Amino acid sequence: MSITIGQAAPSFSLRDTEKNVVSLEDFKAKNLVILFFPLAFTGTCTKELCTIRDDISNYQNMNCEVVGISVDSLFSLGKFKAEQNLNFPLLSDFNKKASTAYDSLFETFPNDMEGVSKRAAFVVDKNGMIQYAEILPAPGDLPNFDAIKACVASL
Repeated sequence: MSITIGQAAPSFSLRDTEKNVVSLEDFKAKNLVILFFPLAFTGTCTKELCTIRDDISNYQNMNCEVVGISVDSLFSLGKFKAEQNLNFPLLSDFNKKASTAYDSLFETFPNDMEGVSKRAAFVVDKNGMIQYAEILPAPGDLPNFDAIKACVASL
């Protein structure tokens, strides 16, 4: 199912690196940036998430939270989060339900891997509606951070 601006964001409930269940509904009354990323510890994913880490205060000042989601295990994500000093939750979509719901799952990925999250960015407003959607076809591309911030600033 394709994600379109103005639709209700698909709900999710995933475990974070502390083994807590985190749901879309936990972010009501705040805007939310959801970043799907292929794999922890890879160059582009590290660059993407560290870019957000270094700019997190701008998002927080706009009443916005950020979460990163990948199909990695919560244990791998925990190590990655600690190693990179990431200051926002990483959620494990090990069962690929959220990636599928957000149309952000590669059927095939380099090195004969299947079922890896695509790099994608979504902005969900405080009412749970999609206000920005960017699904990148190539795993080496980064989302448009300026467009994401402009969308959040407009909410």
